[in-house]
Amino acid sequence: MLDYHLHLWPHGHPATTVTVEHLASYCEEAASLDITEIAVTEHLFRFAQADAVLAGFWDDDVNAGLRSAMAAYWEQHARADLDAYVDTVQAAKAAGLNLVLGLEVDHYSGRMDKVAALLEGYPFDLLLGSVHWLGAWGFDNYEDPVMSAEWDARGVEDVWDRYVDALEELADSGVCDVLAHPDLAKVTARRPAVLDEYHDRIAQAIAVNGLAAEVSSAGWRKPVAEAYPAPALLERLAAAGVPVTTASDAHHLAEVGAGVEDLRPLLVAAGYQSITAYRDRRPVPVALY
Repeated sequence: MLDYHLHLWPHGHPATTVTVEHLASYCEEAASLDITEIAVTEHLFRFAQADAVLAGFWDDDVNAGLRSAMAAYWEQHARADLDAYVDTVQAAKAAGLNLVLGLEVDHYSGRMDKVAALLEGYPFDLLLGSVHWLGAWGFDNYEDPVMSAEWDARGVEDVWDRYVDALEELADSGVCDVLAHPDLAKVTARRPAVLDEYHDRIAQAIAVNGLAAEVSSAGWRKPVAEAYPAPALLERLAAAGVPVTTASDAHHLAEVGAGVEDLRPLLVAAGYQSITAYRDRRPVPVALY
């Protein structure tokens, strides 16, 4: 198995200097769980380079409370240096560690061209794409009282409509290779009674753009208590021929590889016989069993 979604710093904690030794500890933990390769995929918004280009994307939101909360969250996180991160992961690869260089790239409405320009020339092996906010609303930051309260102020169908709209724009942008936790809108366990339309749209967006989808154990650690994607969506992805990666979405060492092996039965049940690794943003099939 692969763990293709790993972070170096927990949310709400400042970035620290990335070292080869830190990365080696991640590889050792993964190997102890029979995970053959990991991808280091820190959030783009953790880096000062993103701040220079993308800060203020929240300014058009009509909700002043959300604007303020998002601005504070961004200011707290956008501190690390992208070049140092890339150089250290590349050094770890050169030292023989079983990892690849990645990044988790959030959706920025109307600004994905700026993201593409920012990332051009970097030697990434894969880029994850994800939707974590709608306007200034960080909908999966449910531990923040301002962000959490917004769930009670919005209709669940409207949330899912906007989420899938954003996911479609992200998929169409060509910036990413894999869509991470593709049904993240379910994170707080609020879901429309009928999900077929949303699942169909998500599967089509991934398939039409030739992307892979991430199958993640992280949902088991969230209020929804279900892996991403839901079995019904995973079946649609398999039927459409969409390749998949596997991931824990760990944010510290103790979570590396957590639950990844438990994803195997879900993949087999959906009909998958392989998962996908990446080199230089090119997919490489890996036998599932």
